[in-house]
Amino acid sequence: MSARRLEGMTSTGEEHRAAGDGPWWWARWRGAVLDGSLALVSALECAAEGIPFARDAGVPLAVGVVFGLLAGSVLLIRRRWPIAVVLVAIAITPAQMGFLMGIVGLYTLASCELPRRIIAALAGMSLFGTMIVTFVRVRQDMARGDLTLGDWFVPFAAVTTSLGLTAPPLLLGLYVGARRRLMESLRERADSLERELQLLAERAEERAEWARNEERTRIAREMHDVVAHRVSLMVVHAAALQAVARKDPEKAVRNAALVGDMGRQALTELREMLGVLRSGEERPPVPAPRPASASPVPSVPLAAVGAAVAAAASRAVEGEGPSLSELEELVGQSAAAGMVVNLSVEGEARPYAAEVEQTAYRVVQEALTNVHKHAAGAKTHVRLAHRVSEIAMQVENEPPPELASASAARLPSGGNGLLGMRERVTALGGVFVSGPTDAGGFRVSAVIPAAT
Repeated sequence: MSARRLEGMTSTGEEHRAAGDGPWWWARWRGAVLDGSLALVSALECAAEGIPFARDAGVPLAVGVVFGLLAGSVLLIRRRWPIAVVLVAIAITPAQMGFLMGIVGLYTLASCELPRRIIAALAGMSLFGTMIVTFVRVRQDMARGDLTLGDWFVPFAAVTTSLGLTAPPLLLGLYVGARRRLMESLRERADSLERELQLLAERAEERAEWARNEERTRIAREMHDVVAHRVSLMVVHAAALQAVARKDPEKAVRNAALVGDMGRQALTELREMLGVLRSGEERPPVPAPRPASASPVPSVPLAAVGAAVAAAASRAVEGEGPSLSELEELVGQSAAAGMVVNLSVEGEARPYAAEVEQTAYRVVQEALTNVHKHAAGAKTHVRLAHRVSEIAMQVENEPPPELASASAARLPSGGNGLLGMRERVTALGGVFVSGPTDAGGFRVSAVIPAAT
């Protein structure tokens, strides 16, 4: 739904509420002018009908005219007090006055939100009053000889006249009132829908912002886990290369080759991730509702980018993701960089879900990276245990020797490694614990359910 359409729906109720700028009890000036015009016409009609009434009653003509003017002007209050207007119209019916006031009064009464029993009672009083007056007048005319029809005409004229003056305005008023109530109900529903849409838009914006933050965190974690380990090994090998370049040329050549291999692998993985970030059109966008007021987003949804980067970072494309079978190679790379590290495996190895094996691999990888950064030269133990319903891993290093600590390569630390490991493990329902040991070293432990 576009913003313009939403604003149009929003303004419907506001315009209706803001339209009450008329005088006194009128909502609009147009209604006041209409009622004033009707009251003027009704007053003139009743004044004209007051002349024969005054002659028949034997009162001065001025009294009849003034009485007609006052009675007809009651129509001015038809919106405020419709019952009073109908009662006045019924009261002056014997004087054959106020036909317009009776018709308009019944219409207004039927269209108001009054109990049906009151409308039916007043409409019945008007019907029978008009019927009786018409019956008497027609009989008097026939008695004077003005009408030469049969006796059947008297009740026929009384019934048809009373129904003609009562039924049409009553039915029209009921229809207009029902239609007005329906429009009010629809307007209230539109206002309620508007509020719900605004609430949903706010919640959708909050969810989108939360999703964007989650995907940013996920991308950062994937890039950190993939690149940090290899770059750390490169720095360690470069430091070793600098130390042995003149003393042991053969070892220097081997270290240089290792640095080159690590650099090429890091560049390859970086190229994969950046390629996914730049060419998101190769992956179908993930549809998600977005409120009209939200700011424009890139053509590539962040959720799809995050998923793609995670796939590229983990090399999960075509089944090449890191797995526990590559754990020995990972440990061997650290050993080649000068770390004294040993790997022990307990239990019978078996295949796990891809995310379980990748998480276990990343935990060990990041823990070894931290040893390179903070405890260079320390002896490290990597333990992996295959259990019935879970897989456990532990990386523990002893205190680093003084000489190794002094000559260690200065590797920067962003403080994201432990946090990323914890997020990975807890996302799979596992438990992650890290902290210093009593001997002065550091231990990283994680337990992941085998079935996720």
